[in-house]
Amino acid sequence: MAFEDYKTKSSVVVVYTGEGKGKTSASIGLLARALGNGWRVAYIQFIKHWEVGEHEFIRRIEPVFKSKLFFYKGGKGFYKAGELSAKDVTPAEHKKAAQDTYAQAFKAVTNGQFDLVICDEINNAVNHKLITKKQLADLIKKRSPKTSLCLTGRDFPKDLLAKVDIATYMTKLRHHFDKKYLANKGIDF
Repeated sequence: MAFEDYKTKSSVVVVYTGEGKGKTSASIGLLARALGNGWRVAYIQFIKHWEVGEHEFIRRIEPVFKSKLFFYKGGKGFYKAGELSAKDVTPAEHKKAAQDTYAQAFKAVTNGQFDLVICDEINNAVNHKLITKKQLADLIKKRSPKTSLCLTGRDFPKDLLAKVDIATYMTKLRHHFDKKYLANKGIDF
């Protein structure tokens, strides 16, 4: 079969999940590819509230892409992550932040304004019950037909796999964090 014989879809759902590093990095690559093709993109980030490299990158490119790029950072930090959990943030505050972020994502994915909506770390929010699996399923089901959706984070629900078009599982073979090394700026965040 020749390349031109393949069909294309007007939009797809992409999942980057697993225990390995690279889920957010892959979504940033997807952001770059979409913007490079003239698409309007919403990048909505759950969990992370501290300054990470992708936040600075997006802030620097926002003036270039203007209305083609929307960025929303709605997390309160790690939740149920032992000593790495956000300090002085109650479970209710985590849940409210996740629900507010979900409202931004739902609006972006259903209003037809964006060609791509990336929900970074949303799978973690579902796994920790900050948003429900039904909400995640609704995000997939109720999206605008012209809007592609990217969902990142560990533990994507296996029973929703049949509802997505592309799913990649990042497998950790080795990570220095396991030997109690902190994350490296520019590599891990």
